Amino acid sequence: MSDLYVVGFDEPHQAEELSLKLQELQSEYLLDLEEMVVAVKDEQGKVKLQQAGSLQTADEPAFSGFCQSLAALIFLNATTGAASGALADVGITHHFMKELARTLIPGGSALFVVVRRPSPDRERVLKELNGMGGKILKTSVSHEDAAKLQAALSAAR
Repeated sequence: MSDLYVVGFDEPHQAEELSLKLQELQSEYLLDLEEMVVAVKDEQGKVKLQQAGSLQTADEPAFSGFCQSLAALIFLNATTGAASGALADVGITHHFMKELARTLIPGGSALFVVVRRPSPDRERVLKELNGMGGKILKTSVSHEDAAKLQAALSAAR
């Protein structure tokens, strides 16, 4: 079962930095990433989405474009004030969309990540993510696992 993570940042480059770090961990077989999308809000308030290179294998198209579609739906719905039933089904509520819109300040960024399977070496992954910054805005993992990840991201470098 895949897990969703949405991490928000105050700086435009921070989501991309975390994306690159996660890709590095994948190349070391510590993560099994399915998809990542970086959302950056420019100084005029316009959100731009950038999808990381294809992280899927050809025989696993089930979530193709999921993060990009989710990010686009969230920002569209946040501006229109509507939360669709499909978004609510995965825990993306109007409250979450408003929080994300507030968190993603002009010049801020967010990273949407879908991970196929938990890492076989979670402790090493958490150590590698120490001090990357950011605030977990949404995740499908347990509160305990989310707290461990948030602690690692918030730790001093």
